[in-house]
Amino acid sequence: MNSGLLYAAVAYAVWGLFPLYFKAVQDVPPLQVLMHRAVWSLAFLAIVLAVRRHWTWLGSALRDPKVLGGFAASALLLSINWFIYIWAVNHGRVVDASLGYFITPLVNVLLGFMLLGERLRPPQWGAVALAAAGVAWLTWQSGTLPWIGLLLAASFGGYGLLRKTASLGALDGLALETLLMFPIAAGYLAWQSIAGSNAFGSAPLSAQLLLAAAGPITAIPLLMFATGARRIPLSVLGLLQYITPSMQLLLGVLLYQEPFDSKRLLGFILIWSGLAVYSLESVWRAWAGRRSANP
Repeated sequence: MNSGLLYAAVAYAVWGLFPLYFKAVQDVPPLQVLMHRAVWSLAFLAIVLAVRRHWTWLGSALRDPKVLGGFAASALLLSINWFIYIWAVNHGRVVDASLGYFITPLVNVLLGFMLLGERLRPPQWGAVALAAAGVAWLTWQSGTLPWIGLLLAASFGGYGLLRKTASLGALDGLALETLLMFPIAAGYLAWQSIAGSNAFGSAPLSAQLLLAAAGPITAIPLLMFATGARRIPLSVLGLLQYITPSMQLLLGVLLYQEPFDSKRLLGFILIWSGLAVYSLESVWRAWAGRRSANP
C-alpha cells in the first residue's frame, strides 16, 4: 500500500510539472514537439522491452485487426490530447489546461453513462451538474467556451475509455500506440528536415537533449502509475489524480503569472465542489463496501 501510494503520487507529481518541460522547448513548434515525443517514446520503450525480453505479445497484436483498430483510435486520441496540451502550455494557457484534467473524472462518468450503460447515482449527477455550472459560468464570463479544457478532458476521457476495454496493459499498450504513431511522426520530421524547417537540427544541444528526453519523461511516470495503480484502491487513486491539475494550476498562476481573477475563481470553485462531491461519495462507497465485506 505505502509503495503503491508513492509510485502513484510521484507519477502524478511528474505530470504536474510537465509545464516546466514544455516551456523549456517552446521554441520548437508544438507539432514538432508532438512528433519528437512519439519517436523518442518508442525508442525508450523499445529499450525497456528489450531489457525485459518482453516481445511475444507484439506479433499477435499486429496480426489482430481488432486490436490494431482499437489502438489506432487510442493513439489518435492520445496524439490530440498531447498536441492540445503542448500548444496550451506554449501559448500561456496552463490554467486552461489544468481545467481539462480537473473535469476529466466527471467526463469519464458521463462517458460510462452514455457509452457503457453505467447508471449514475444521485451524488454523481449532482457532481456533474456542479461542474457543468462551472463551465457555463466560465463561458458566460469570457464569452467563449473553455475549449482547451473541454477538448483535453474529452480526448483523455475517450482515451481512458478505449484503454479500459483494451486487451493490452500499460507498457504494451503505450508501445503499440507509439509504434502506430511512428511512421507519421518520422515521416513528418523527415519532411521538415528536407524543407529545412526541422527545429531539431538548428536547436542548441540543450534543446536537442530535452527533445530526446521526451521518451523517458513520457514513459517513466506512466509505468510508475501502472505499478502504483495495482497496489492501491481505486478510490485512493481517484483522490491522488488531483495532484496533477493542482500543480499545473499553481504553476500557471504563481510562476507564469496567468490571469486568475475572482470571477474565474468562482467557476473553478463550482468545478472543485463537483469533484469534492464525486470524490467523497466514491470514498464513502469504497469504505462501506469494505465494511460489508469484513463485518
